[in-house]
Amino acid sequence: MTATSTTMEPLSARIPSELYLWLAQLQVEGATTNSDKLRVLLGQLKRHHDGALDYVAAHAWARDITGRLRDALVRMEGQTGRHSDVLNAMLDHVTTCMAIVVSNAPTSEQEAAKLEDLLVRRGFALSDMLLRQATTSQASAYDPAVVQRHAAATLELAHTLQPSKGA
Repeated sequence: MTATSTTMEPLSARIPSELYLWLAQLQVEGATTNSDKLRVLLGQLKRHHDGALDYVAAHAWARDITGRLRDALVRMEGQTGRHSDVLNAMLDHVTTCMAIVVSNAPTSEQEAAKLEDLLVRRGFALSDMLLRQATTSQASAYDPAVVQRHAAATLELAHTLQPSKGA
């Protein structure tokens, strides 16, 4: 198997001090030096610009974007012992939907219909989780009343639906 080699080109730029300090402290997976970080970040930007993010890469990108929040929640859980199934499920839903949207560019009505089906299925899975949390007065959430507080209108709408035949 022949390995392809990538030639490296020097890049020089003047950036504001606050941007330099931010880059220096930024944690980028697989990168330790500022040069490594720039290579990784520019590569991510190019893949995003070129539309080359497949679902797995888009999911990793979305997880990276939400990493600060995820880390804060893990820290908080470690400190307090409290956990929110509701918030974690919402975060997983947002991450997955973001990955689905970023990794798709339908070129036909059939592809658009598949994307639509996938997103609607994910939306109803989220609704299912929230409804399960609403079956008790105390949801597994930082605010145990959060689901009950917001469920009334949705439940009212659900009661107006008539099951379709064959469903």
